[in-house]
Order: sequence, then C-alpha cells, then structure tokens
Amino acid sequence: MFVVCGEALMDVYTGEATPTGLALDARIGGSPLNVAQGLARLGRPVAFLAGLSTDAFGERLLASLAAEGVDTSLIVRSDAPSTLSVVSVDARGVPRYAFHGTGAADRQLSHDTLPALPPTVRVLQFGSYALAVEPVGSALLALAARERGQRLVAYDPNVRLNVEPDVARWRALVDRMVSIAHLVKVSDEDLGLLYPAETPEQVAARWLAQGAVLVAVTRGGQGASAWTRSARADVPTPQVKVIDTVGAGDTFQAGLLTWLDEHGALTPGALAALDGQALGALLGFAAKAAAITCSRRGADMPRRAELD
Repeated sequence: MFVVCGEALMDVYTGEATPTGLALDARIGGSPLNVAQGLARLGRPVAFLAGLSTDAFGERLLASLAAEGVDTSLIVRSDAPSTLSVVSVDARGVPRYAFHGTGAADRQLSHDTLPALPPTVRVLQFGSYALAVEPVGSALLALAARERGQRLVAYDPNVRLNVEPDVARWRALVDRMVSIAHLVKVSDEDLGLLYPAETPEQVAARWLAQGAVLVAVTRGGQGASAWTRSARADVPTPQVKVIDTVGAGDTFQAGLLTWLDEHGALTPGALAALDGQALGALLGFAAKAAAITCSRRGADMPRRAELD
C-alpha cells in the first residue's frame, strides 16, 4: 500500500455579484489529495493520511477520496474548519489569491494524533505546505525520519509561498526532507524559487550527496530529467493540446510511483540500480500520464488503461 501524507482543501473561485452577495464555486484541491487520487486511478492501493474537517467542505473532500477508491482509514477528523484557497479575478483579468488556513483541520495533526501505519505500507509520499505549518509539519517530518529505514520515502516540495512566504524556511525544510527521502521529484519552477543561482544538475548532484537515491526534475514543456549516482536520463514532453496544467506535477509523481511499483523497484536498492534506459522508461511513463492530465480541464488524472 501507498500512503500519501499532507493536506486536502477547497479552491474557491469567486464569480458574479448576486442580489444578496457573491457567487462562489468551490472545487476539490490540494496537491497530496491529487497524488492519492492519481495513484488510485492508476490502479495502486493507496491511503490518505491527513487531518480533515467535519464541516461541509470536509465531508465533500472525504466523499471524493472514497469515490476514487482511496482508503480513508488514516484520516483524522476534527471540528476545525477546512482550508479555503479563494481565487478572484480583477478587472484586468489578473487572478488574486487569498489563503484561509490558520487553525484549519489539516494543520491539527500532531505527534499524539498520528494514526498507526498498517504493516502493508511500502511507500510514504510527502509534499506541499503541510510540512511547512505546525503542528502537522513537525509530526510528518518525524514520521518520515522514523520510517525511512523500513519504507520507501518519496517527496515533492511543491513550494507554496502564499502559505509560507519565507523562502529560507522552505530551503531548510527541503534540505531536511532531501536527507530523509529516497525519491525526490521537483519542478524547475520550485528550483528557481529555492536555488536561483544553481542549475538543476547542480541541485540534483547535491541532493544525491545528501542522501536522496533518485532525483527527478520536471521542466513543463521542456521535458524531464532524472539522476541516480550512476545514471541519468532525459525525455521530451509528449505533444498534446494543453487545456491547462492543473494537477500535472501531481500526476507525474503518481506516474513515477506507479511505474516503479509495476517494475518491482520500490526499494532504495532497486532505485539505485536503475540504468539510463530504465530511467528513461520511468520518466516517459510519468510524462505521458501528466500530458493526459494537461489535455483536460482541471486535475482530471488518467486511469491506468489510458497509458497502454
């Protein structure tokens, strides 16, 4: 079983004024939720570990996970509110974002309330802002460090400056997680925010020296690259009519983990043994999955049969 750790939230889009207020369109969101649902659609047994509210938004998020076949037994419920990311567009068409997450349910998970992991868990996936806020951040960091020797740890920083604007804090967090994780996937956009003076190759080499076994970098329309200590591969982005890129990075991560599972490579030793040809096949599978998501509106991730 895979376990994805992090947050689920609602993206709330503001619409036209109404006689009594403002029209709102609330949509299911959150990078970890996307990864969990992406893995489920790709045929992987997956559970979601997070704090979730008992309010109406939380109930809808829970129902969405269950409908996709995600195991919800590791979700900790509370009466704290759900996180809302409110998106509005000004007169010039420029989007503005307001993040409402202080005291929300996804932050309430702590050392004392972390659920016990089933013995069938083989992979723990971490990422996004849940690691950068408290008390959940410290609890998840401790979980990753504790389990590193027993399970594969995967990580995608997914930097969110609208939640934690301190780039130095993000750098410290990423450095800590890179020393714990076996598999690190990162976008070139995140690398530009964190390390503007370094190339992806330089960052990958440093991360491998810090303890990561495999590092993958996505470059949007410019393809993707991956490194181990002994091999490298680069693949182009599949040609597709892009509708939007929402959920593409999360789909890529789910694709990486799915390919590794299908090829018996979900151990640190197996990751380290991947040669250039295998790395290329791994990236190609994940890139194809992400391209399918980009060809559709929103985080509509592919099912396994679509990649055959």
